[in-house]
Amino acid sequence: MKFAVLDFETTGSTAVDRVIQVGLFIINDQTITDRYTSLVNPGLSIPSSITALTGIDDEMVKDAPTMDVVAAEMVPLLQDAVLVAHNVAFDLSFLQRALDENGYFPFDGRVLDTMDALRVLYPGLSSLQLSMVCHAFGIEHERPHQADSDAEVTALIWLRCLERFQTLPLLTLQRLEMVFEESSSDFGWFIQEMRLYKELHQPLDADADRYFRQFALNVNDWGDEEPVREDEDIQALPEEFSAFYEQLKQLLQQRFEAYEEREAQVQMLQDVETAFEKDQHLMIEAGTGTGKSLGYLIPALYYGMKQEKKIVVSTHTINLQEQLRERDVPLLQSLFPIGFKASILKGRSHYLCLRKFEQKISTMDFENGRDDRVTAGQMLVWLGETKHGDDEELHFANKGKQFWHSVESDSDSCLNRACPWFKKCFYHRARHDANTADVVITNHSLLFTDIRADNRLLPAYKHLVIDEAHHFEDVAGKHLGIELHYHGLLNTLHWLYKDARSGQLSTLRHRLLIFEEERPKAWGIVIDQVVERLINLKEEWEQLTELLYQFVVTRSSDATQSEVGTLVYRLKKEELPGGWDKLAVLEENMHSNFNEALKRLDKLMNEMKEYQDEYNIQTLVTDLGGAVKELTRHRDALHFFMTMPDDNFVYWMEAGQYNKNRSLLLTCVPIDVSAMLKQHFFDVKDSVVMTSATLSVGKSFDYTCDQLGLKFGEADGKLKTVQLPSPFNYRQQALVAIPRDFPTLRGGASGEKEFMDKLVPSLAEIALETKGRMLVLFTSNRMLKNTHAALKEMLAPFGINVLGQGVDSSNRSKLTRLFQSSAASVLLGTSSFWEGVDIPGDALTCLAIVRLPFQPPNHPLVEAKTEKLKKQNQNAFMKLSVPQAVIRFKQGFGRLVRTASDKGIVIIYDTRVIDTNYGKYFLYSLPGPKIEHMNASQLVPRIKQWMGENEA
Repeated sequence: MKFAVLDFETTGSTAVDRVIQVGLFIINDQTITDRYTSLVNPGLSIPSSITALTGIDDEMVKDAPTMDVVAAEMVPLLQDAVLVAHNVAFDLSFLQRALDENGYFPFDGRVLDTMDALRVLYPGLSSLQLSMVCHAFGIEHERPHQADSDAEVTALIWLRCLERFQTLPLLTLQRLEMVFEESSSDFGWFIQEMRLYKELHQPLDADADRYFRQFALNVNDWGDEEPVREDEDIQALPEEFSAFYEQLKQLLQQRFEAYEEREAQVQMLQDVETAFEKDQHLMIEAGTGTGKSLGYLIPALYYGMKQEKKIVVSTHTINLQEQLRERDVPLLQSLFPIGFKASILKGRSHYLCLRKFEQKISTMDFENGRDDRVTAGQMLVWLGETKHGDDEELHFANKGKQFWHSVESDSDSCLNRACPWFKKCFYHRARHDANTADVVITNHSLLFTDIRADNRLLPAYKHLVIDEAHHFEDVAGKHLGIELHYHGLLNTLHWLYKDARSGQLSTLRHRLLIFEEERPKAWGIVIDQVVERLINLKEEWEQLTELLYQFVVTRSSDATQSEVGTLVYRLKKEELPGGWDKLAVLEENMHSNFNEALKRLDKLMNEMKEYQDEYNIQTLVTDLGGAVKELTRHRDALHFFMTMPDDNFVYWMEAGQYNKNRSLLLTCVPIDVSAMLKQHFFDVKDSVVMTSATLSVGKSFDYTCDQLGLKFGEADGKLKTVQLPSPFNYRQQALVAIPRDFPTLRGGASGEKEFMDKLVPSLAEIALETKGRMLVLFTSNRMLKNTHAALKEMLAPFGINVLGQGVDSSNRSKLTRLFQSSAASVLLGTSSFWEGVDIPGDALTCLAIVRLPFQPPNHPLVEAKTEKLKKQNQNAFMKLSVPQAVIRFKQGFGRLVRTASDKGIVIIYDTRVIDTNYGKYFLYSLPGPKIEHMNASQLVPRIKQWMGENEA
């Protein structure tokens, strides 16, 4: 098969724009056999923005051939070829126009887009941007946005795709062909060609032993694995932990030449082991570079195996969970004298339900058309590779997340042992692995979901390690609280009944129509009655959310604007707004409609269960059961929100300014979770170890202890706190500079303008001195966007790029990658960039903190906590606001120095750190950097001098 891989650079993308460069590569028999590249004289001036992007200017194209000459040379090459391009619609439209204008027939061959192939063939690829794909494939992309270079790398990418197609199991290709055969694009035709090629060239299918129920799977039945060790192997562990660690240290030294024992890590190992041994709780702050993961994993595994106790490790982020799975656990497995088993357990919705997926594919149930077909295609390829069936391994586009939601595992619709997929089930595999593992790695969310499920999800455990423990209280609030989004209830109603053709009740009704008997007919009548109730519920929900939305908008003087621009309005039971009684009546009506529909559905399902085999409706009845349980939860959540029965909860509404009631979110969160944490963790577990780089405020753990309901220094001595010294020499590695003459940011537009007028030129000067390599942390999206526009304009002439969160991309990993791969960049980040971002080495030299990260005082939860403290005659600002901000500030500071060789400068533009009484808590909490204040005009000379000193 012959492929013509095409790329155009143009003056823009409208009908009047013109081609300025062409790159065309011909592939025959999987080899590049011909290439044609040329600049093109467009007959009009090239816009400066295009020159900035491509490097092509008017001077370069003035003597280039015009498009008629270029078209004449391209046409013979395109003969009998399949056209391929990256985002092909763009290049095809310019090609057809060029052919038409120069008297040629339009191109009428097959057309393929590398983006379709990449999305399906490489389901975990996180970005389809050409340079990002090149980076992922290890293809050198010398001159992005020049047609010859872009076309060449696209050709190389297409060759990779062809290879990949040929290595897919035959059954996967057959299923892909089925998924795309009704699709009007040429992609379906091409999959068919690939299937025929496979059948012709590889008649013996090596993958056949992985086939199960018409799918190619990468897993055996769970429960078939060999034990990792014999019982007597435990004898190989030394009696004393210190002797075991010495053994391990020698192995580490042999494995890694540069291995150095870290004093802080050794202390952490001992403290964690002692806490387990003595049934103590331990709060241990360990800075960047301590090696926290191994600091708790080694003693946890030693103690757990020696005492035959299950250890659970919980992280806040999936990233850290994956790091433990991919890096730390395999390292320890290769070093430990005996085998051990570590498993990862996530929330159930992270796992694919194979039964639901099979049904989707078999019935071709693709509600979102092409989007769903692409997602299903991705997942068919992924099933041949995944061991875990975990959605984190997939990168969804467009409506992919919606498709996943319809096939994710959930307890309500699970058939358990009656499911034909049971022995292959990813979720039950993960549960089984957790039950048989020495250490279970999970996340804070699942710990709390387990509590709500009466401890039925996680295996029984008495020893817990909480990493990223500074998030524990916050996650507890979210998970022990209740949320209901407009779409949450609407989707469940649609899931049950959308219209006469779609929805579970409609499908069930159609299935029953084929039977002439009385029983199915009677069921059909009940379904019609339930549908009537559901339609009423939908209308009432629409009405209620519109009224609730009006409450938020019309009281926007009382409503605060959140960081992402949504309106937030808090409800207080004792001062309900006028007109609330009308809404309460509406919800009461909904409540009785809910009850009536649910009562009939329960009765219907109980009857159907008895006869489901007879009418072949087992799957439908099971899925219907799941939707009914979800509807019950939504009913209870709405009723809880509207009646506000618990005074330890704070209730509020959030809404966007554009999608009106469709953006409405109702939230109920406990104000104080300390009693619940005490009841479920600290009172019932033998030992809980809490660790993070940021648990103390001003060298004290009082704030964190208060939040978690722990009392330090109690007579039983159950809690021990430890603050480990940092392994880095911050005095030499980090300079903190505070421009003392900087204006204080006061309320109102004029105060912000004065601050911004000083901030932007200062950032620009410093960026020029540090050649970019700068991360600027904001607490306000608005200020970030304003700074982005002004700074970009200032730095563009010097070749320094400015990247902004929410401007260039909202994807944190993508922005971090762009920043690291760019020679000179300034990255502006808010909220999520304050922590968890790792940019070691020279890529980051300067960190600027624009404002101290105080939470907005009018956020409902902060407000409610403040009120509670005031009632106890405590200073809420010092007791709550300052400690919260200090912990976030320490996290932000931690972005700069990630390794022992990193050096850099932190600039704090918020002079409150030196002008206020509480400012000292921020500076005193830092791990000992050099701190200097000076006039803003001295910043650049001081940075230059300091970086020079350090180079010497």
